[in-house]
Amino acid sequence: MLTTNSAMGRSYFILSDGSIKRKEDTVLFQNSEVRKVIPIEDIDEIFVLAEVSLTSKVLKLMAGKGVALHLFNRYGFYTGSFYPRETNVSGFLVIRQSEHYLDYEKRLFLAKSFVLGAIENLSDIYKLEAEDYLKRLAECKTVEDVMSVEGDFRKRCYTELEKMTGLEFGTRSKRPPQNPLNALISFGNSLVYAKVLGEIYFTQLNPTISYLHEPSTKRFSLSLDVAEIFKPILSDGLILRLLRSGKLKEEHFVNESGMCYLSKEGARIFLSELDQLLNNTVKHRKLKRKVSHRSLIRLELYKLIKHLVGDKVYQPLIYRSLR
Repeated sequence: MLTTNSAMGRSYFILSDGSIKRKEDTVLFQNSEVRKVIPIEDIDEIFVLAEVSLTSKVLKLMAGKGVALHLFNRYGFYTGSFYPRETNVSGFLVIRQSEHYLDYEKRLFLAKSFVLGAIENLSDIYKLEAEDYLKRLAECKTVEDVMSVEGDFRKRCYTELEKMTGLEFGTRSKRPPQNPLNALISFGNSLVYAKVLGEIYFTQLNPTISYLHEPSTKRFSLSLDVAEIFKPILSDGLILRLLRSGKLKEEHFVNESGMCYLSKEGARIFLSELDQLLNNTVKHRKLKRKVSHRSLIRLELYKLIKHLVGDKVYQPLIYRSLR
């Protein structure tokens, strides 16, 4: 079990099979080798990447304390979240979120903003020139065009990923991933999506109303929007560091029936490094103080809220501007 320490609470990553139960006002995780009791006040969210049984009592406890639970299958694919009933709600903000979706110009502005942040941050990670893509983005008239620009730049990044790691990428394959690079991208992106969702819970934003990705009845699509900005920082950058440093090697991947995924040890290494990255701080120029990467996500959500209510025009996080 890995933990992320934070002034906002902790994120727990469970990689071993076992059970999660309620023990008075604590959460008990146990199996034949481990027995860990965690005070409920110490938990913000739990990521489960193993076969785990849960009781209704512990789910009620987590719901009462606002603890989200993110589930992944044994291949590292995100399967869903237990998202507690929202208590930090605002009818006014929901109305403003809806207005910015229904007004196409307002929606297009936000869609462009998310992709602007994604391209700027990807270009920094992969050391690529992005001026032509940013010009295309500015000229986009539809959300579909915006997504096309993002997709085209992503393809350039995948080509660069091959060069920088010496591994074959081929084409983007998700379910199932066909090789280690695709497996890492799917795993990292899923974790970022779940992490953003966990942070949205602590704001008054409705996670189902989105602008770049079409709202759906089966997903929290606002998490997909905001994750575009943070995938380069928390997924792409981490993948490059792990592969180029040799911390992740060929032995950490399993190939099974045409599917490639991280072994349990590989997942442990990835999560340990993500854990550390989320806690690492950067000096925020505007705030004039150090903030953790995890805090950057929540700060981004607050910036979005200010835009929606008309306080300040939204500008996406450009990571290099903080350094």
